[in-house]
Amino acid sequence: MVRKRLIIEMGMGIDQHGQDPTVAASRAVRNAIAHNALPGVWEVAGLNHPNEMIIEVQVAVPYPEQVREEEVLAVLPFGRKTLTVESGGMIVQGRAIPELNDKNDEMLIAIAAVTVLIEDG
Repeated sequence: MVRKRLIIEMGMGIDQHGQDPTVAASRAVRNAIAHNALPGVWEVAGLNHPNEMIIEVQVAVPYPEQVREEEVLAVLPFGRKTLTVESGGMIVQGRAIPELNDKNDEMLIAIAAVTVLIEDG
């Protein structure tokens, strides 16, 4: 079967306190899908259920080896999901606040691309 892309959505997520790349990555994916509706998967692509969608997620974030992939993919309610995590995003100096359990003064910024595909043929 041939895979065809229906949509690519982009997003950004930040963890200002806690220095957790999973939090930043999850927020980036949530931001990418926050303001969409995909009626085309039924009306154009002819899918019967949203779990038939193929969803490929790419995230660039500092400290990619620390990302808990299952938590990032859990942001997506439906689909056959895969995640690719790579080094990227940005580290910005913030302010460590002990009451917020900061380890240091880093703010982690992640970017994400969420691609929705269907199988055709």
